[in-house]
Amino acid sequence: MPTDLSAEQIQKVLQGISVPPQPQIMVDLQMEQVMPSPDLRNIARLISQDPGLSGALLKIVNSPYFGLANKVGSIQRAVNLLGSDSVINMINALSIRGEMSDDTIVTLSRFWDTAQDVAMTCLTLAKRIGCEGVDEAYTLGLFHNCGIPLMLKRFPNYMEVLEESYASAQDGSRIVDTENRLLNTNHAVVGYFTAKSWNLPRHLCEAIANHHNALSIFQDDSARDVQLKNLLAILKMAEHICKCHRVLGNQAEDHEWLAIESLVLDYVGLTEYDFQLLRENIRELGVA
Repeated sequence: MPTDLSAEQIQKVLQGISVPPQPQIMVDLQMEQVMPSPDLRNIARLISQDPGLSGALLKIVNSPYFGLANKVGSIQRAVNLLGSDSVINMINALSIRGEMSDDTIVTLSRFWDTAQDVAMTCLTLAKRIGCEGVDEAYTLGLFHNCGIPLMLKRFPNYMEVLEESYASAQDGSRIVDTENRLLNTNHAVVGYFTAKSWNLPRHLCEAIANHHNALSIFQDDSARDVQLKNLLAILKMAEHICKCHRVLGNQAEDHEWLAIESLVLDYVGLTEYDFQLLRENIRELGVA
């Protein structure tokens, strides 16, 4: 994904799609993050000003993933437990829901519910397979499809196009290929520009841009994309576990996963049986 497009090129790609401004809390937290010694008390104070984000953060900390003996009831304790980087990554991810929700888009209820499920599953998978940056895996899980609500605002028939895209993702055809053919853009590229404009880390932006390019990426044996492959492996496993092909694509078969399953599992060192056990364990936890 090119990162130095001109304003005219970006406008053409987005086709009049309005990327929402970065939430102020993200700006404030990112300013705190770049300080030599981030102030955990100030971070907790900023988060506490938003009841919705506060509640969502506490829900994550008290989830089965963390396995805490006692429930955490204060934002300050949550921040102390997770550390500044993890908390800020999670708040960045959670902020998208508040900024992009639209009461007129009733069909997006399934999108938001699925995004949260995928994010929690990414978090759990990253921990289980020993991947670094579990908080970034969560951010990617919640943020990777952020282009979908923006596409729906621009194209009223977008959900029908998305279902056709999932149905057509066979024999080497990507989900985004159908979107490109019918709409001249796709939710991955719109999500990329949203993440980039919100100052998310570059490698997360790249993962968002390429989350439907997994087949070609995992067929590439070069080591230069290790960070991208790590994030995408977790994301694609999480999407399959959460049945995104059914929820978003209205498809009985996960065509995309069938094409990449052996490559992804081989990359993370799991057998098909190992993955099946892991999937069932995650579902038993109520994460997905």
